[in-house]
Amino acid sequence: MSDKPVRLFDANDELIEPDGSEVKKRNVAYYFHKDVGHFHYGQLHPMKPQRLSVCNDLVVSYEMPKYMTVVESPKLNADDISVFHSNDYVNFLKTVTPRSALTMTDEHFRKFNIGEDCPLFAGIWDYCTLYAGGSVEGARRLNHKINDIVINWPGGLHHAKKSEASGFCYVNDIVLGILELLKYHKRVLYIDIDIHHGDGVQEAFNNSDRVMTVSFHRFGNYFPGSGSIMDKGTGPGRYFAVNLPLQSGIKDEPYLKLFESVISSVEENFNPEAIVLQCGSDSLCEDRLGQFSLSFNAHARAVKYVKSLGKPLMVLGGGGYTLRNVARCWALETGVILGLRMSDEIPGTSLYSHYFTPRLLRPQLTPKGPDENTEKYLASIEQETLECLRRIQGAPSVQMQEIVG
Repeated sequence: MSDKPVRLFDANDELIEPDGSEVKKRNVAYYFHKDVGHFHYGQLHPMKPQRLSVCNDLVVSYEMPKYMTVVESPKLNADDISVFHSNDYVNFLKTVTPRSALTMTDEHFRKFNIGEDCPLFAGIWDYCTLYAGGSVEGARRLNHKINDIVINWPGGLHHAKKSEASGFCYVNDIVLGILELLKYHKRVLYIDIDIHHGDGVQEAFNNSDRVMTVSFHRFGNYFPGSGSIMDKGTGPGRYFAVNLPLQSGIKDEPYLKLFESVISSVEENFNPEAIVLQCGSDSLCEDRLGQFSLSFNAHARAVKYVKSLGKPLMVLGGGGYTLRNVARCWALETGVILGLRMSDEIPGTSLYSHYFTPRLLRPQLTPKGPDENTEKYLASIEQETLECLRRIQGAPSVQMQEIVG
């Protein structure tokens, strides 16, 4: 066992031992800004931006920056965000502060869905412009072939709507990134492995045959309550919204079997020119708000499978409410994207090593309950999905459809 925190492997799984300074960087850009983890939704709120700082610290502790291009996330301006979001909503986010809110009526907050789930906090505009900046500029790097893969863990906030916040999300950086990719790519695939349905992204492209949205999510009495298997898109976008509604407790092998079957068929029938992958880690076992039973390895295998498709790829964060496990998951998946094999013992150089008990990258997780997805149920949604995907061969146009919020 090497005492190095990571070891580098090539595409054939052959070990490459770098000799110190001579390290060949992967064609990967990694977005981060030192301020993005310092915002606070509130003491009792489950969304903790600090998870981003802890994740980045693990990435640094495992010495991954030397294998990729680290980019300081830029801040978007109002015009960048208004490409999708309504002007009045953008102006509200840009100008509202906890102090100015004292003079506003409840109607202002109801209009933009600012409240308990999506609270107003100090620096909200800076936070939005930072987490969205990596997704938009990352898309531009893919467009201009500067990188093959971009990673923006602060992004992936998939619930935000055109004119309102939703589900802890204020600005939909994913929609903004996809709109940027559509300037250079005829067809873009969006894959969502967050436990919650990617409703904001589907809603934005529900009428388009240039964007396919594929969401694997907990369905039923669970936020946001959308994403049934019969929800397939509308108009020209019919069959380009793919929803895999799952029950609680799904485990590694059935999840991955369904995932690889569906994504393989999407690749065959839709043939995307670029892919956006949202890696919400609330689909992990033991998540504070989640109800699935996925291990770290299974979550990472889904990421590795998408990477293996060899298309320009943007990888984003999303949900995740057990802070230590969010950091572990996304650090592990950064390594997977880079082709690194990582020591399971978290390096002692980590500033947050006291957060991790046990001090392992992939500790065993304990399911909260049984797997309620029967073989018959999973087979039925797989069959329905594959039949719909076969109907779209040759269908995607190259004309931009109107984006409806």
